[in-house]
Amino acid sequence: MASRVVAIIPAGLVAALVAMPLAAVFLRAGGGASLAAGDWAALRFTVWQAFLSALLSCLLAIPAARALSRRRFPGRDSLVTILGAPFILPVIVAILGLLAVFGREGMISQGLHLLGLPRLQIYGLQGILLAHVFFNLPLAIRLLLQGWSDIPAERFRLAAQLGLPAPTMFRVIEWPMLRKTLPGAFLVIFTICLSSFAVALTLGGGPKATTVELAIYQAFRFDFDLGKAATLATVQLALVGTASLVLLRLVGPLTGDLGLGRVQHRWDGNSSLARILDVASITLVGLFLLLPILSVVLRGAAGLADLPASVWIAAGHSVGVALASTTLCIALAVPLASARHGQTVALLGFALSPLVLGTGLFLLLQPYTNPFEWALVVTFIVNALMALPFATRAIAPALEQAEADYGRTADMLGLTGWSRWRWLILPRIQQPLGFSAGLAAALSMGDLGVIILFADPERATLPLQMYRLMGAYQMEAAAGAALLLLGLSLGVFWLFDKGGRYGLEA
Repeated sequence: MASRVVAIIPAGLVAALVAMPLAAVFLRAGGGASLAAGDWAALRFTVWQAFLSALLSCLLAIPAARALSRRRFPGRDSLVTILGAPFILPVIVAILGLLAVFGREGMISQGLHLLGLPRLQIYGLQGILLAHVFFNLPLAIRLLLQGWSDIPAERFRLAAQLGLPAPTMFRVIEWPMLRKTLPGAFLVIFTICLSSFAVALTLGGGPKATTVELAIYQAFRFDFDLGKAATLATVQLALVGTASLVLLRLVGPLTGDLGLGRVQHRWDGNSSLARILDVASITLVGLFLLLPILSVVLRGAAGLADLPASVWIAAGHSVGVALASTTLCIALAVPLASARHGQTVALLGFALSPLVLGTGLFLLLQPYTNPFEWALVVTFIVNALMALPFATRAIAPALEQAEADYGRTADMLGLTGWSRWRWLILPRIQQPLGFSAGLAAALSMGDLGVIILFADPERATLPLQMYRLMGAYQMEAAAGAALLLLGLSLGVFWLFDKGGRYGLEA
Protein backbone atom coordinates (compact mmCIF):
# COMPACT_ATOMS: atom_id res chain seq x y z
CA MET A 1 0.00 0.00 0.00
CA ALA A 2 2.82 2.39 0.90
CA SER A 3 4.55 1.77 -2.42
CA ARG A 4 1.38 2.72 -4.26
CA VAL A 5 1.18 6.02 -2.39
CA VAL A 6 4.84 6.79 -3.12
CA ALA A 7 4.27 6.19 -6.84
CA ILE A 8 1.14 8.35 -7.17
CA ILE A 9 2.87 11.74 -7.55
CA PRO A 10 5.54 10.68 -10.09
CA ALA A 11 2.94 8.64 -11.99
CA GLY A 12 0.70 11.69 -12.20
CA LEU A 13 3.63 13.84 -13.32
CA VAL A 14 4.60 11.41 -16.09
CA ALA A 15 0.98 11.12 -17.21
CA ALA A 16 0.72 14.92 -17.34
CA LEU A 17 4.00 15.29 -19.24
CA VAL A 18 2.63 12.86 -21.83
CA ALA A 19 -1.04 13.87 -21.98
CA MET A 20 -0.60 17.67 -22.07
CA PRO A 21 1.75 17.76 -25.10
CA LEU A 22 -0.50 15.30 -26.97
CA ALA A 23 -3.55 17.43 -26.20
CA ALA A 24 -1.72 20.56 -27.36
CA VAL A 25 -0.85 18.94 -30.69
CA PHE A 26 -4.40 17.75 -31.33
CA LEU A 27 -6.03 21.03 -30.28
CA ARG A 28 -3.70 23.05 -32.49
CA ALA A 29 -4.20 20.61 -35.35
CA GLY A 30 -7.97 20.81 -35.19
CA GLY A 31 -8.54 17.11 -34.76
CA GLY A 32 -6.05 15.68 -37.22
CA ALA A 33 -6.12 14.91 -40.92
CA SER A 34 -6.55 11.92 -43.20
CA LEU A 35 -3.59 9.83 -44.29
CA ALA A 36 -2.31 10.39 -47.82
CA ALA A 37 -0.79 7.74 -50.05
CA GLY A 38 2.70 8.77 -48.97
CA ASP A 39 1.75 8.37 -45.30
CA TRP A 40 0.48 4.83 -45.89
CA ALA A 41 3.72 4.10 -47.73
CA ALA A 42 5.70 5.39 -44.72
CA LEU A 43 3.64 3.17 -42.41
CA ARG A 44 4.25 0.09 -44.53
CA PHE A 45 7.95 0.87 -44.81
CA THR A 46 8.22 1.39 -41.03
CA VAL A 47 6.77 -2.05 -40.30
CA TRP A 48 8.72 -3.73 -43.10
CA GLN A 49 12.13 -2.33 -42.14
CA ALA A 50 11.51 -3.13 -38.45
CA PHE A 51 10.52 -6.69 -39.37
CA LEU A 52 13.58 -7.21 -41.57
CA SER A 53 15.90 -5.58 -39.01
CA ALA A 54 14.64 -7.84 -36.22
CA LEU A 55 14.74 -10.93 -38.43
CA LEU A 56 18.30 -10.33 -39.64
CA SER A 57 19.54 -9.46 -36.15
CA CYS A 58 18.09 -12.64 -34.64
CA LEU A 59 19.23 -14.95 -37.44
CA LEU A 60 22.79 -13.59 -37.36
CA ALA A 61 22.83 -13.76 -33.55
CA ILE A 62 22.19 -17.52 -33.38
CA PRO A 63 25.61 -18.78 -34.58
CA ALA A 64 27.49 -16.02 -32.72
CA ALA A 65 25.70 -16.63 -29.41
CA ARG A 66 26.13 -20.39 -29.78
CA ALA A 67 29.85 -19.95 -30.41
CA LEU A 68 30.29 -17.68 -27.39
CA SER A 69 28.36 -20.10 -25.18
CA ARG A 70 30.80 -22.96 -25.82
CA ARG A 71 34.16 -21.25 -26.35
CA ARG A 72 36.62 -19.94 -23.78
CA PHE A 73 39.40 -17.73 -25.16
CA PRO A 74 41.45 -14.71 -24.01
CA GLY A 75 39.33 -11.57 -24.18
CA ARG A 76 35.98 -13.40 -24.30
CA ASP A 77 34.53 -11.57 -21.31
CA SER A 78 35.70 -8.25 -22.72
CA LEU A 79 34.09 -9.05 -26.07
CA VAL A 80 30.79 -9.93 -24.40
CA THR A 81 30.96 -6.65 -22.48
CA ILE A 82 31.66 -4.72 -25.70
CA LEU A 83 28.50 -6.25 -27.14
CA GLY A 84 26.59 -3.84 -24.91
CA ALA A 85 28.36 -0.77 -26.32
CA PRO A 86 26.24 -0.23 -29.47
CA PHE A 87 23.11 0.13 -27.32
CA ILE A 88 24.55 3.22 -25.62
CA LEU A 89 26.55 4.39 -28.64
CA PRO A 90 25.23 7.69 -30.06
CA VAL A 91 23.39 6.90 -33.29
CA ILE A 92 25.00 9.71 -35.24
CA VAL A 93 28.48 8.46 -34.21
CA ALA A 94 27.70 4.91 -35.29
CA ILE A 95 26.39 6.16 -38.63
CA LEU A 96 29.61 8.07 -39.28
CA GLY A 97 31.56 4.91 -38.47
CA LEU A 98 29.38 2.79 -40.75
CA LEU A 99 29.86 5.30 -43.56
CA ALA A 100 33.63 5.08 -43.05
CA VAL A 101 33.48 1.30 -43.47
CA PHE A 102 30.53 0.63 -45.79
CA GLY A 103 29.93 3.98 -47.54
CA ARG A 104 30.82 4.83 -51.13
CA GLU A 105 34.16 6.21 -49.94
CA GLY A 106 34.54 3.65 -47.16
CA MET A 107 37.29 1.07 -46.83
CA ILE A 108 35.22 -1.78 -48.30
CA SER A 109 34.14 0.29 -51.31
CA GLN A 110 37.72 1.35 -51.87
CA GLY A 111 38.77 -2.28 -51.90
CA LEU A 112 35.98 -3.20 -54.33
CA HIS A 113 36.97 -0.30 -56.58
CA LEU A 114 40.56 -1.54 -56.75
CA LEU A 115 39.22 -4.92 -57.87
CA GLY A 116 37.12 -3.28 -60.59
CA LEU A 117 33.84 -3.95 -58.77
CA PRO A 118 31.06 -1.40 -58.08
CA ARG A 119 31.11 0.51 -54.82
CA LEU A 120 28.60 -0.20 -52.06
CA GLN A 121 25.36 1.79 -51.92
CA ILE A 122 24.50 2.43 -48.28
CA TYR A 123 21.56 4.83 -48.58
CA GLY A 124 18.00 3.52 -48.63
CA LEU A 125 16.57 0.35 -47.12
CA GLN A 126 19.93 -1.42 -47.15
CA GLY A 127 21.55 1.37 -45.15
CA ILE A 128 18.75 1.41 -42.57
CA LEU A 129 18.98 -2.37 -42.19
CA LEU A 130 22.76 -2.20 -41.85
CA ALA A 131 22.55 0.41 -39.08
CA HIS A 132 19.74 -1.38 -37.24
CA VAL A 133 21.59 -4.70 -37.34
CA PHE A 134 24.72 -2.93 -36.04
CA PHE A 135 22.78 -1.60 -33.07
CA ASN A 136 20.60 -4.63 -32.36
CA LEU A 137 22.71 -7.67 -33.24
CA PRO A 138 24.64 -7.31 -29.94
CA LEU A 139 21.36 -7.12 -28.02
CA ALA A 140 20.08 -10.26 -29.75
CA ILE A 141 23.36 -12.08 -29.03
CA ARG A 142 23.21 -11.19 -25.35
CA LEU A 143 19.57 -12.29 -25.04
CA LEU A 144 20.30 -15.62 -26.75
CA LEU A 145 23.55 -16.08 -24.86
CA GLN A 146 21.60 -15.77 -21.63
CA GLY A 147 19.23 -18.46 -22.91
CA TRP A 148 22.15 -20.81 -23.64
CA SER A 149 23.63 -20.09 -20.20
CA ASP A 150 20.35 -21.10 -18.56
CA ILE A 151 20.47 -24.61 -20.10
CA PRO A 152 21.71 -27.04 -17.38
CA ALA A 153 25.17 -28.38 -18.23
CA GLU A 154 23.99 -31.85 -17.23
CA ARG A 155 21.85 -32.04 -20.37
CA PHE A 156 24.87 -31.66 -22.62
CA ARG A 157 26.81 -34.18 -20.53
CA LEU A 158 23.98 -36.71 -20.77
CA ALA A 159 23.68 -36.16 -24.52
CA ALA A 160 27.40 -36.85 -24.90
CA GLN A 161 27.15 -40.03 -22.83
CA LEU A 162 24.28 -41.21 -25.05
CA GLY A 163 26.38 -40.47 -28.12
CA LEU A 164 23.88 -38.08 -29.68
CA PRO A 165 25.18 -36.50 -32.90
CA ALA A 166 25.46 -32.69 -33.04
CA PRO A 167 22.28 -32.13 -35.16
CA THR A 168 20.22 -34.25 -32.74
CA MET A 169 21.71 -32.43 -29.74
CA PHE A 170 20.72 -29.11 -31.29
CA ARG A 171 17.18 -30.31 -32.01
CA VAL A 172 16.59 -31.87 -28.58
CA ILE A 173 18.39 -29.41 -26.25
CA GLU A 174 19.01 -26.09 -27.97
CA TRP A 175 16.04 -25.66 -30.29
CA PRO A 176 13.45 -25.67 -27.43
CA MET A 177 15.41 -22.83 -25.79
CA LEU A 178 15.56 -20.87 -29.05
CA ARG A 179 11.88 -21.41 -29.68
CA LYS A 180 11.21 -19.85 -26.27
CA THR A 181 13.79 -17.03 -26.45
CA LEU A 182 13.73 -15.91 -30.08
CA PRO A 183 10.19 -14.43 -30.11
CA GLY A 184 11.04 -12.14 -27.21
CA ALA A 185 14.35 -11.06 -28.76
CA PHE A 186 12.61 -10.46 -32.10
CA LEU A 187 9.90 -8.35 -30.51
CA VAL A 188 12.36 -6.24 -28.49
CA ILE A 189 14.29 -5.34 -31.65
CA PHE A 190 11.14 -4.92 -33.74
CA THR A 191 9.74 -2.43 -31.21
CA ILE A 192 13.00 -0.47 -31.03
CA CYS A 193 13.20 -0.23 -34.84
CA LEU A 194 9.60 1.00 -35.13
CA SER A 195 10.57 4.26 -33.46
CA SER A 196 13.85 4.76 -35.32
CA PHE A 197 14.43 8.37 -36.37
CA ALA A 198 18.10 9.34 -36.67
CA VAL A 199 18.91 6.27 -38.79
CA ALA A 200 16.12 7.03 -41.27
CA LEU A 201 17.02 10.74 -41.27
CA THR A 202 20.64 10.15 -42.24
CA LEU A 203 20.46 6.91 -44.27
CA GLY A 204 16.86 6.87 -45.56
CA GLY A 205 17.66 8.04 -49.03
CA GLY A 206 14.35 9.56 -50.15
CA PRO A 207 10.55 9.08 -50.09
CA LYS A 208 10.79 5.32 -50.63
CA ALA A 209 12.70 4.93 -47.36
CA THR A 210 10.65 7.20 -45.06
CA THR A 211 9.48 6.00 -41.65
CA VAL A 212 6.52 7.35 -39.70
CA GLU A 213 8.92 9.13 -37.31
CA LEU A 214 10.62 10.85 -40.23
CA ALA A 215 7.24 11.77 -41.73
CA ILE A 216 6.25 13.42 -38.43
CA TYR A 217 9.48 15.43 -38.49
CA GLN A 218 8.92 16.51 -42.08
CA ALA A 219 5.30 17.50 -41.41
CA PHE A 220 6.35 19.71 -38.50
CA ARG A 221 9.71 21.05 -39.60
CA PHE A 222 9.15 21.67 -43.29
CA ASP A 223 5.36 21.95 -43.73
CA PHE A 224 4.28 22.90 -40.18
CA ASP A 225 1.19 20.78 -40.91
CA LEU A 226 0.09 19.95 -37.36
CA GLY A 227 -2.99 18.08 -38.55
CA LYS A 228 -0.85 15.64 -40.47
CA ALA A 229 1.68 15.45 -37.64
CA ALA A 230 -1.09 14.67 -35.15
CA THR A 231 -2.54 11.93 -37.33
CA LEU A 232 0.86 10.35 -37.87
CA ALA A 233 1.51 10.62 -34.15
CA THR A 234 -1.67 8.64 -33.47
CA VAL A 235 -0.56 5.96 -35.91
CA GLN A 236 2.87 5.80 -34.29
CA LEU A 237 1.32 5.59 -30.82
CA ALA A 238 -0.92 2.69 -31.85
CA LEU A 239 1.94 0.91 -33.59
CA VAL A 240 4.61 1.17 -30.91
CA GLY A 241 2.13 1.01 -28.03
CA THR A 242 0.72 -2.32 -29.21
CA ALA A 243 4.19 -3.76 -29.67
CA SER A 244 5.21 -2.50 -26.21
CA LEU A 245 2.24 -4.16 -24.49
CA VAL A 246 3.03 -7.49 -26.14
CA LEU A 247 6.69 -6.99 -25.26
CA LEU A 248 5.86 -6.71 -21.56
CA ARG A 249 4.36 -10.18 -21.55
CA LEU A 250 7.22 -11.87 -23.39
CA VAL A 251 10.40 -10.22 -22.09
CA GLY A 252 11.63 -9.97 -18.53
CA PRO A 253 13.45 -7.03 -16.96
CA LEU A 254 16.67 -5.71 -18.49
CA THR A 255 19.72 -5.66 -16.24
CA GLY A 256 23.33 -4.68 -16.55
CA ASP A 257 24.44 -8.36 -16.42
CA LEU A 258 22.36 -9.47 -19.38
CA GLY A 259 24.05 -12.25 -21.31
CA LEU A 260 27.18 -12.54 -19.14
CA GLY A 261 26.60 -16.24 -18.49
CA ARG A 262 29.07 -19.06 -18.02
CA VAL A 263 30.88 -21.02 -20.73
CA GLN A 264 29.52 -24.55 -21.04
CA HIS A 265 31.59 -27.61 -21.82
CA ARG A 266 30.15 -28.76 -25.14
CA TRP A 267 31.22 -32.10 -26.62
CA ASP A 268 29.47 -31.22 -29.90
CA GLY A 269 31.99 -28.41 -30.40
CA ASN A 270 35.13 -30.55 -30.46
CA SER A 271 35.11 -31.23 -34.20
CA SER A 272 37.29 -29.21 -36.58
CA LEU A 273 34.26 -27.97 -38.51
CA ALA A 274 32.56 -26.73 -35.31
CA ARG A 275 35.73 -24.90 -34.26
CA ILE A 276 36.10 -23.25 -37.67
CA LEU A 277 32.44 -22.14 -37.73
CA ASP A 278 32.62 -20.78 -34.16
CA VAL A 279 35.84 -18.86 -34.80
CA ALA A 280 34.42 -17.45 -38.04
CA SER A 281 31.18 -16.34 -36.35
CA ILE A 282 32.94 -14.63 -33.45
CA THR A 283 35.52 -12.99 -35.73
CA LEU A 284 32.97 -11.63 -38.20
CA VAL A 285 30.75 -10.24 -35.45
CA GLY A 286 33.75 -8.69 -33.73
CA LEU A 287 34.94 -7.02 -36.93
CA PHE A 288 31.44 -5.83 -37.83
CA LEU A 289 31.04 -4.13 -34.44
CA LEU A 290 34.57 -2.91 -33.83
CA LEU A 291 35.63 -1.60 -37.25
CA PRO A 292 33.10 1.30 -37.35
CA ILE A 293 33.98 2.31 -33.78
CA LEU A 294 37.71 2.01 -34.51
CA SER A 295 37.32 4.10 -37.66
CA VAL A 296 35.62 6.86 -35.65
CA VAL A 297 38.52 6.85 -33.18
CA LEU A 298 41.21 6.92 -35.87
CA ARG A 299 39.54 9.54 -38.07
CA GLY A 300 38.40 11.63 -35.11
CA ALA A 301 41.85 11.80 -33.50
CA ALA A 302 43.13 13.89 -36.41
CA GLY A 303 40.34 16.45 -36.15
CA LEU A 304 39.98 16.59 -32.37
CA ALA A 305 42.60 19.28 -31.83
CA ASP A 306 41.10 21.67 -34.40
CA LEU A 307 37.46 21.54 -33.40
CA PRO A 308 35.62 24.86 -33.72
CA ALA A 309 34.40 26.60 -30.59
CA SER A 310 30.78 25.79 -31.50
CA VAL A 311 31.50 22.07 -30.98
CA TRP A 312 32.84 22.61 -27.45
CA ILE A 313 29.88 24.81 -26.58
CA ALA A 314 27.53 22.14 -27.89
CA ALA A 315 29.41 19.54 -25.84
CA GLY A 316 28.78 21.60 -22.71
CA HIS A 317 25.09 21.76 -23.59
CA SER A 318 25.00 17.97 -24.06
CA VAL A 319 26.62 17.30 -20.69
CA GLY A 320 24.18 19.63 -18.95
CA VAL A 321 21.19 18.09 -20.72
CA ALA A 322 22.40 14.57 -19.90
CA LEU A 323 22.87 15.30 -16.20
CA ALA A 324 19.49 17.02 -15.91
CA SER A 325 17.78 14.23 -17.84
CA THR A 326 19.41 11.56 -15.66
CA THR A 327 18.40 13.32 -12.45
CA LEU A 328 14.78 13.60 -13.55
CA CYS A 329 14.71 10.03 -14.90
CA ILE A 330 16.02 8.45 -11.69
CA ALA A 331 13.85 10.67 -9.48
CA LEU A 332 10.82 9.32 -11.35
CA ALA A 333 12.02 5.73 -11.89
CA VAL A 334 12.68 4.77 -8.27
CA PRO A 335 9.18 5.49 -6.92
CA LEU A 336 7.51 4.23 -10.11
CA ALA A 337 9.40 0.94 -9.83
CA SER A 338 7.93 0.37 -6.38
CA ALA A 339 4.37 -0.20 -7.69
CA ARG A 340 2.88 -2.16 -10.58
CA HIS A 341 0.80 0.76 -11.82
CA GLY A 342 3.90 2.95 -11.69
CA GLN A 343 5.83 0.52 -13.91
CA THR A 344 2.95 0.58 -16.39
CA VAL A 345 2.88 4.39 -16.48
CA ALA A 346 6.64 4.45 -17.10
CA LEU A 347 6.09 2.61 -20.38
CA LEU A 348 4.24 5.61 -21.82
CA GLY A 349 7.55 7.20 -22.73
CA PHE A 350 8.55 4.16 -24.74
CA ALA A 351 5.28 4.00 -26.68
CA LEU A 352 5.25 7.65 -27.77
CA SER A 353 7.23 9.52 -30.37
CA PRO A 354 9.79 11.92 -28.84
CA LEU A 355 9.16 14.20 -31.80
CA VAL A 356 5.47 14.43 -30.89
CA LEU A 357 6.23 15.15 -27.25
CA GLY A 358 8.71 17.83 -28.28
CA THR A 359 6.19 19.41 -30.63
CA GLY A 360 3.52 19.43 -27.93
CA LEU A 361 5.80 21.04 -25.35
CA PHE A 362 6.78 23.61 -27.98
CA LEU A 363 3.10 24.49 -28.49
CA LEU A 364 2.46 24.69 -24.75
CA LEU A 365 5.27 27.20 -24.32
CA GLN A 366 4.51 29.27 -27.44
CA PRO A 367 1.74 31.51 -25.99
CA TYR A 368 3.86 32.53 -23.01
CA THR A 369 7.49 32.65 -24.12
CA ASN A 370 9.88 32.03 -26.98
CA PRO A 371 10.02 28.21 -27.26
CA PHE A 372 13.45 28.28 -28.87
CA GLU A 373 14.89 29.60 -25.61
CA TRP A 374 13.58 26.46 -23.85
CA ALA A 375 14.92 23.98 -26.39
CA LEU A 376 17.42 22.41 -23.99
CA VAL A 377 14.84 22.14 -21.20
CA VAL A 378 12.35 20.43 -23.52
CA THR A 379 15.11 18.10 -24.69
CA PHE A 380 16.11 16.90 -21.23
CA ILE A 381 12.47 16.35 -20.19
CA VAL A 382 11.70 14.25 -23.25
CA ASN A 383 15.00 12.35 -22.94
CA ALA A 384 14.16 11.50 -19.34
CA LEU A 385 10.78 10.11 -20.41
CA MET A 386 12.42 8.06 -23.17
CA ALA A 387 14.91 6.46 -20.75
CA LEU A 388 12.31 5.95 -18.00
CA PRO A 389 11.04 2.51 -19.16
CA PHE A 390 14.57 1.06 -19.20
CA ALA A 391 15.43 2.52 -15.80
CA THR A 392 12.19 1.36 -14.20
CA ARG A 393 12.49 -2.18 -15.58
CA ALA A 394 16.10 -2.41 -14.31
CA ILE A 395 15.33 -1.12 -10.80
CA ALA A 396 12.02 -2.90 -10.14
CA PRO A 397 13.36 -6.47 -9.61
CA ALA A 398 16.00 -5.34 -7.06
CA LEU A 399 13.45 -3.22 -5.23
CA GLU A 400 10.95 -6.08 -5.07
CA GLN A 401 13.67 -8.45 -3.84
CA ALA A 402 14.69 -6.03 -1.10
CA GLU A 403 11.13 -5.84 0.19
CA ALA A 404 10.70 -9.62 -0.05
CA ASP A 405 13.90 -10.31 1.90
CA TYR A 406 13.79 -7.59 4.54
CA GLY A 407 10.34 -6.02 4.41
CA ARG A 408 8.88 -7.95 7.37
CA THR A 409 11.97 -7.23 9.49
CA ALA A 410 11.70 -3.54 8.63
CA ASP A 411 8.01 -3.59 9.61
CA MET A 412 8.83 -5.11 12.99
CA LEU A 413 11.50 -2.45 13.56
CA GLY A 414 9.04 0.28 12.60
CA LEU A 415 11.06 1.50 9.62
CA THR A 416 8.82 3.71 7.48
CA GLY A 417 9.11 6.66 5.12
CA TRP A 418 12.58 8.01 4.43
CA SER A 419 14.22 5.80 7.06
CA ARG A 420 12.99 2.69 5.27
CA TRP A 421 14.34 3.97 1.95
CA ARG A 422 17.63 5.10 3.48
CA TRP A 423 18.49 1.91 5.40
CA LEU A 424 16.60 -0.84 3.59
CA ILE A 425 15.92 -0.04 -0.06
CA LEU A 426 18.60 2.29 -1.47
CA PRO A 427 21.63 0.16 -0.45
CA ARG A 428 20.04 -2.87 -2.16
CA ILE A 429 19.18 -1.16 -5.42
CA GLN A 430 22.53 0.61 -5.68
CA GLN A 431 23.85 -1.46 -8.59
CA PRO A 432 20.79 -1.27 -10.90
CA LEU A 433 20.44 2.39 -9.91
CA GLY A 434 23.95 3.14 -11.15
CA PHE A 435 23.39 1.14 -14.33
CA SER A 436 20.09 2.96 -14.98
CA ALA A 437 21.66 6.37 -14.39
CA GLY A 438 24.51 5.54 -16.76
CA LEU A 439 22.12 4.29 -19.41
CA ALA A 440 19.90 7.38 -19.10
CA ALA A 441 22.91 9.72 -19.31
CA ALA A 442 24.41 7.96 -22.33
CA LEU A 443 21.10 7.82 -24.22
CA SER A 444 20.49 11.51 -23.53
CA MET A 445 24.04 12.45 -24.52
CA GLY A 446 23.62 10.92 -27.97
CA ASP A 447 20.00 11.85 -28.69
CA LEU A 448 19.19 13.71 -31.90
CA GLY A 449 15.42 13.24 -31.93
CA VAL A 450 14.06 16.29 -30.09
CA ILE A 451 16.69 18.99 -30.31
CA ILE A 452 16.67 18.88 -34.11
CA LEU A 453 13.08 20.15 -34.19
CA PHE A 454 13.56 23.73 -33.06
CA ALA A 455 17.03 24.39 -31.65
CA ASP A 456 18.92 27.39 -32.96
CA PRO A 457 22.74 27.41 -33.42
CA GLU A 458 23.26 28.93 -29.96
CA ARG A 459 21.47 26.03 -28.24
CA ALA A 460 22.69 23.05 -30.24
CA THR A 461 23.75 19.85 -28.53
CA LEU A 462 26.78 17.89 -29.69
CA PRO A 463 24.83 15.35 -31.84
CA LEU A 464 23.01 18.20 -33.61
CA GLN A 465 26.25 20.12 -34.16
CA MET A 466 27.85 16.98 -35.54
CA TYR A 467 24.88 16.42 -37.88
CA ARG A 468 25.24 19.99 -39.15
CA LEU A 469 28.96 19.48 -39.78
CA MET A 470 28.19 16.33 -41.78
CA GLY A 471 25.54 18.22 -43.77
CA ALA A 472 28.13 20.91 -44.56
CA TYR A 473 30.62 18.21 -45.69
CA GLN A 474 33.09 19.21 -42.97
CA MET A 475 33.90 15.55 -42.41
CA GLU A 476 37.17 16.02 -40.52
CA ALA A 477 35.49 18.29 -37.97
CA ALA A 478 32.50 15.90 -37.82
CA ALA A 479 34.88 13.01 -37.11
CA GLY A 480 36.51 14.95 -34.30
CA ALA A 481 33.09 15.81 -32.85
CA ALA A 482 32.12 12.13 -33.15
CA LEU A 483 35.15 11.06 -31.13
CA LEU A 484 34.36 13.66 -28.49
CA LEU A 485 30.73 12.52 -28.33
CA LEU A 486 31.77 8.87 -28.15
CA GLY A 487 34.13 9.59 -25.27
CA LEU A 488 31.55 11.62 -23.36
CA SER A 489 28.78 9.03 -23.83
CA LEU A 490 30.88 6.07 -22.76
CA GLY A 491 32.43 8.16 -20.00
CA VAL A 492 29.17 9.17 -18.32
CA PHE A 493 27.88 5.61 -18.56
CA TRP A 494 31.06 4.23 -16.99
CA LEU A 495 31.07 6.79 -14.18
CA PHE A 496 27.47 6.14 -13.13
CA ASP A 497 27.70 2.36 -13.57
CA LYS A 498 30.99 2.26 -11.64
CA GLY A 499 29.43 4.39 -8.92
CA GLY A 500 26.57 1.92 -8.62
CA ARG A 501 29.08 -0.89 -8.06
CA TYR A 502 31.20 1.06 -5.57
CA GLY A 503 31.62 -0.92 -2.37
CA LEU A 504 30.07 -4.04 -3.90
CA GLU A 505 33.11 -5.34 -5.80
CA ALA A 506 35.33 -5.90 -2.79
